[in-house]
Amino acid sequence: MEKGRVEAFSDGVIAVIITIMVLELKPPHMPTWEALRDNWHVFVSYVLSFVYVGLYWNNHHHLFSACRHVNGKVMWANLHFLFWLSLFPFTTAWLNEAEPLPASVPTALYGFVLLMTALSWIPLSRALIACNGGSDSRLARAIGGRGDWKTLASLALYLCALVSAPFAPILSCVIYALVAALWIIPDRRIELEISS
Repeated sequence: MEKGRVEAFSDGVIAVIITIMVLELKPPHMPTWEALRDNWHVFVSYVLSFVYVGLYWNNHHHLFSACRHVNGKVMWANLHFLFWLSLFPFTTAWLNEAEPLPASVPTALYGFVLLMTALSWIPLSRALIACNGGSDSRLARAIGGRGDWKTLASLALYLCALVSAPFAPILSCVIYALVAALWIIPDRRIELEISS
């Protein structure tokens, strides 16, 4: 099967996720700078979630650009990934409920969703590789066989953040931001493989 519909559907879901997140940004009740300043944590959590969704959209585009075909397994793996990504608006909104600092349970759930989204990327990548020529595919050459230190570091940091969430939710949020910063510089492996 051609990959175009899966890419278009995924782009649409991601656009809806971002739309829902921005709709959760409620303006302050008072028309003052102080009222806006009091809601700083809401904006910061939105920016963090927006960055994560943007990073996943960017990497999703790169992942599919290295492939020509999809099959049922890829479609289900992609839906699995989109399921976890679609929980970002909910967890972001709940993270904002505790004022002015994040509470431990919403912070842990936010981290759990981040972890599961990252883990769901693995079967999606493997399904795409298998569907597009296995170990001889461009995608396999780009991401297979090399140590993916960013993914391993991200998973380890998510686990550390989950452990610290009950005791130090602020530290967990800093770790989530650190992982996002780690991925701001994109993984160039797929671009290099496609351009060669």
